[in-house]
Amino acid sequence: SIFASSNSDNLITFAKKDIFKVIYNSINILKYTIMSTNFKNQMKEVMSLAWSFVKRNGFSMSEALKCAWTNLKLKTALKVKIVEFYFKKTDGTLRQAFGTLKENLIGEVKGTGRKPNDNLQVYWDTEKEEYRCFKKCNLIKIT
Repeated sequence: SIFASSNSDNLITFAKKDIFKVIYNSINILKYTIMSTNFKNQMKEVMSLAWSFVKRNGFSMSEALKCAWTNLKLKTALKVKIVEFYFKKTDGTLRQAFGTLKENLIGEVKGTGRKPNDNLQVYWDTEKEEYRCFKKCNLIKIT
């Protein structure tokens, strides 16, 4: 009877291990699917933006991809912290900006009735304490 209880304990242990394996594998598959989807979406965004730089601004594909990746990195960083970045203004001068899109750091959001322009990056200017924007193709660097 001691041998029998040991067998049932072993069966329970094996069953638990099988259940944990199934759960572990399911979680890994889910993580892979989510990461894969995020990666595909980021790649689509970068390639679309780069292609628009080539068509509208005469960038080479290399320049366009570099600028598109920089824009994606800026957009991601703006959501979590205050970022220092540089862009070329429409008059040709270089502007240093400190901005964010982190919700607890920005002012009141009011609708303007305008449709969003995909060619512009909007940000909350932490020095002026108001919304500003610049052409995405004019982003120079993030520091």
